[in-house]
Amino acid sequence: MPPPPPPPVPAARPGAPRLYLKTHGTRVARLHLLDWVVLAGLVALDGALNAIEPFHRFVGEDTVPGLRYPLKDNTVPVWAVPVLAVVAPMAIVAGIYVRRRNVYDLHHAILGKFSGTTTAPVPVLLMCLRYDNVTREVICHGDPGVIKEGYKSFPSGHTSWSFAGLGFLSWYLAGKIKAFDRGGHVAKLCIVAMPLLLAAMVAVSRVDDYWHHWQDVFTAGVLGLVVASFCYLQFFPPPSGEQGFWPHSYFEHMLTLEGEIEVQSAAGSSRHLSLTLDSSPGRAGTEMRSSSQALDTMESGRRS
Repeated sequence: MPPPPPPPVPAARPGAPRLYLKTHGTRVARLHLLDWVVLAGLVALDGALNAIEPFHRFVGEDTVPGLRYPLKDNTVPVWAVPVLAVVAPMAIVAGIYVRRRNVYDLHHAILGKFSGTTTAPVPVLLMCLRYDNVTREVICHGDPGVIKEGYKSFPSGHTSWSFAGLGFLSWYLAGKIKAFDRGGHVAKLCIVAMPLLLAAMVAVSRVDDYWHHWQDVFTAGVLGLVVASFCYLQFFPPPSGEQGFWPHSYFEHMLTLEGEIEVQSAAGSSRHLSLTLDSSPGRAGTEMRSSSQALDTMESGRRS
């Protein structure tokens, strides 16, 4: 009786496997539960710092000429900054997930995005909380809310938010379209630069509206880009690398999956070998019995 065939080994399919939100999302979220708790703490800290009265910088007669500019309405409203820095990039990330079905990429992009946009305002608000014991200053009249925002002018919150969110999006798009694959594609560079240009437009509008000095927006832009770069490289490889398309944890998952497949294949091969060895003695005994019967027949024929 022939031995049973070996168990089929899963064939390697080209391209990225489908890592759906329902099958892998719970596992990924559970692994990063502490990260989300810390992120919620940063959001609470941001709100608490924003409620505290900021440092009142001394405004003397010598500094008044530099502040005598007509205050304009915000070209970019306050509500538009979260839309540009958070909502729009998240829509792009969600669209890529619908196309590729990689929950590791979806989760880490969202976590990195929120890490950048919640971390960037914290140092901005901390710079406003300084003690002041100078009382001889020019008295400011006007809307208390506008005056409070004026005391928080350095660095610019609009600019830091914009560069933190849109800077992360530039990193993310550079990895997805392989902008630095040495192919010399100008179109890819334009796609990567568009979020940064949008953030720069927000920064320029703050100076044009006389809400900030150029030093405020320049410092905030550098701060936002640094935070965005740290947050992206925490979860994703550099876009110029061969594995810059997916996050670090995805490749770790693939290595674990390949190890499990190799173990299953080795177990199946050893089981097939043991079955073959077990069936060999029976087959040899059958052949020996057949040979003995043939010899007995020949001897009985000779005797007859």
